[in-house]
Amino acid sequence: MKYLKKSNAWVAILWIAIIPAILIIFGCTAAGPDYVPPVKEVPEYWQGDSPGRVTREGPAPGVLAKWWSTLNDPILSDLMEKAVGGNKDAGQARARILEERARRNISKAGLFPTLDASGSFRKTGSSRETGSKKEVDLYSADFDAGWELDIFGGPRRSLEAATAELQASEEDLRDILVSLLAEVALNYTQVRIFQARLDSVEKNLVIQDQTHQMAESLYVSGLSNEIAVQQAKYNLESTRSQIPALRISLEEAKNRIAVLLGENPGSVHALLKEKGPVPVCPLEIAAGVPADVLRQRPDIRQAERKLAAQTARIGAATAELYPKLSLSGSIGYEALDPDKLFLAHSRSYGFGPRITWPIFSAGSIRSNIEVQSALEKQLLAKYESVVLNALSEVENQLTIYMEEQNRKFFLNEARQAAMRAVDLAKIRYQAGMIDFTGVLDAQRSLLSFEDSLIQTEGNIISGLVRLYKALGGGWTSLAEDQPLKP
Repeated sequence: MKYLKKSNAWVAILWIAIIPAILIIFGCTAAGPDYVPPVKEVPEYWQGDSPGRVTREGPAPGVLAKWWSTLNDPILSDLMEKAVGGNKDAGQARARILEERARRNISKAGLFPTLDASGSFRKTGSSRETGSKKEVDLYSADFDAGWELDIFGGPRRSLEAATAELQASEEDLRDILVSLLAEVALNYTQVRIFQARLDSVEKNLVIQDQTHQMAESLYVSGLSNEIAVQQAKYNLESTRSQIPALRISLEEAKNRIAVLLGENPGSVHALLKEKGPVPVCPLEIAAGVPADVLRQRPDIRQAERKLAAQTARIGAATAELYPKLSLSGSIGYEALDPDKLFLAHSRSYGFGPRITWPIFSAGSIRSNIEVQSALEKQLLAKYESVVLNALSEVENQLTIYMEEQNRKFFLNEARQAAMRAVDLAKIRYQAGMIDFTGVLDAQRSLLSFEDSLIQTEGNIISGLVRLYKALGGGWTSLAEDQPLKP
């Protein structure tokens, strides 16, 4: 009996010595590849930048964070703040962050021991044929503990993957905010553009109505014919017919803003009822250099975090090839009488290590490693594709922003000439030097140039908004003012 006790003591001492040794040898080792962030070469400068309009200096953090403040429009700024707090897509993304945070906590829990408590009561009785038909009451209370030692890094790799997924979900929220703020600004610009186009049409209606009255007066006086009157009439009504379509587009833009804010359609009509000026672009834009985009754009950052998570999953899959060592133990009490349940002689216990090692799995473990490795290659290719698309988007928006400003200059020159042509045509028509067609052509051209000029001004602002979106602006500001609920 003494020999058995000594033998058990030596076994316990042996395991106490072996386990720390195993932890020292393998404790800092994790199966699978360690993650190395991908390196993507990008051009040194943008191809579409223009001295005097776009600088290669990176935008100041405050400017990029709240780029809409450069437009100096308090109504737009108010809409931005409402959108960040009320947009439903952003709310869904915040909920996904909470989900990933909880999943990470589940993975983290796998690194720690588990402790369970249980209690039971059982009444048993034997039959007359097999026993004395005596009933026995059995009371028990137990505490069970278990711990799977993270020797080859499987749980650590799982935690690493969960952490990267959490970070990716945070970048997803930021990417949604970048798109959201851009959409609010684009639709707000559309509202102001449609209001300006309506105003232009109404002003031209006044001019065309005066021309119509002039044609009628000349016809009554016998100095003109009815054709001129009817031409002036259809020109007037043709211009008037543009108003319903513009009002429809204006209504749709306002309703889109309301939805982006997470509100019912019509909720912003009072705020946007009065005609407001089209936002004015700053004289110079700091676009920075292509390398800045890799650090600023949330979609690129999200793709990189997804790649990191997948690399960690390769390690978690690889760890399944190696042995698993777990420690388990229990202590409890068993008694036939509840009054004696917690006495010393009612105590029972058990402890010991357990090693499991998959000997044969028909290649499923290695196949899973190949699956995870193939997924990593896919995510690496996706990351590189996201980077290329981001660079292309910035280049395109720089070109659009530059060329639309050139177009505005030419249209403004054409508008000035058209205004002069209208005045000259009316004078020459009244003098009988030209027919009424010349007046109609001049007025139609003026309306067309004014409408194109207004749309071009909107395109410039829209191009600026899309450029800031392509640069990854907006997510570092208002997002931090909306804390996640635990």
